[in-house]
Amino acid sequence: MRLLTLLLSVAAGISALALTAGAAGAQSADAAVQLGPRQFYLVDALEDGALKSKLQQCTGPFQKTDFSIGHRGAPLQFPEHTKESYEAAARMGAGILECDVTFTKDRQLVCRHSQCDLHTTTNILAVPELAAQCTQPFTPADLANGKKASAKCCTSDITLAQFKILRGKMDASNPNATTVEAYLGGTAPWRTDLYATTGTVLSHAESIDLFKRLGAKFTPELKSPSVNMPYEGKYTQEDYAQQLIDEYKAAGVDPAEVYAQSFNLNDVRYWIDREPAFGRQAVYLDGRYSVDGFKHTDPSTWAPDMKQLADDGVQIIAPPIWMLLDLDNNKSIVPSAYAQSAKDAGLEIIAWTIERSGPLNGGGGWYYRSVKDTIGGDGDMLRVLDVLAQDVGIRAIFSDWPATTTYYANCMGLE
Repeated sequence: MRLLTLLLSVAAGISALALTAGAAGAQSADAAVQLGPRQFYLVDALEDGALKSKLQQCTGPFQKTDFSIGHRGAPLQFPEHTKESYEAAARMGAGILECDVTFTKDRQLVCRHSQCDLHTTTNILAVPELAAQCTQPFTPADLANGKKASAKCCTSDITLAQFKILRGKMDASNPNATTVEAYLGGTAPWRTDLYATTGTVLSHAESIDLFKRLGAKFTPELKSPSVNMPYEGKYTQEDYAQQLIDEYKAAGVDPAEVYAQSFNLNDVRYWIDREPAFGRQAVYLDGRYSVDGFKHTDPSTWAPDMKQLADDGVQIIAPPIWMLLDLDNNKSIVPSAYAQSAKDAGLEIIAWTIERSGPLNGGGGWYYRSVKDTIGGDGDMLRVLDVLAQDVGIRAIFSDWPATTTYYANCMGLE
């Protein structure tokens, strides 16, 4: 029976995730959730115990859940911030989808993880008239002299109309390349270019329209500009933050369905003060791990502390996974001092990002750094997720493959 269930799930997943150039538009909001086989692989890789037994009994049907956030869509296999990636994430039950927001030369908002990542996330270097406008054109590798291939192409180098010519690809480059074609390769072996043949890029306004049709909520992240602000002497950071909110107003979106995010605490404060209907659930992305001396186990190294954030009106904080976790004396994964302090201050927590590290053999990489001594393989991803959900009490988690988090949330009865 278990084998039959798995085979049916695999077949359904393959059918649901197959995207072709001839596919007829976006799915409807009430389309059935299909997860595919990966979560069963993770369960099988999990060590024997109560968690594995409970998850093995979970066979669906599965429902969309706000616990599951599509991080840039589903970029484990689909080019990030593309229509195809978002549709895949919605098919996998992500109740919330993320558009990282930056701006073009003509100050139009678009979905990109960074203002200056077009050379690795799109085909811009293969479009001569646009490649010529890049901040730094492609320079081939000169390995004899120890020089890697390089380029730098920014959304602020081109207009929105020019941006729409581009095609998204898997975020990668080959530093040893001597040609543009080779430089545009370099996809990690645990990802794939199988779904990277279309890669429809989107403006922020187009993402809003798409997410509405998919029946998903919205979590736009206002990205730090790579150009000096005020841009061209008059486009301020506040203008930028307001423009993001204005596009939801223009689209008639309920503010309660928008979780605007920023690593810049001043952006969050701006939304709280100027747009309280949106600001009450604005998300402070906590990047203080990059500050010298920061320790997630030592509250004296946090500035501002959790109480100060709550007093400022922040209600949701979003750190990386590892800041929420620690190991006890028995090497068991437990909530960290950071997690406990956030809860004590009344802050809700969103974590990032699961399914982003590739295979977890040997410690799991950056996202698992605080618990690396107990991470031995892919099944441990579910063990980490279980502690985050049950012990830390996160309200949601970003995922590069939302089927995993949708599956867990459904199995555990999370809202």
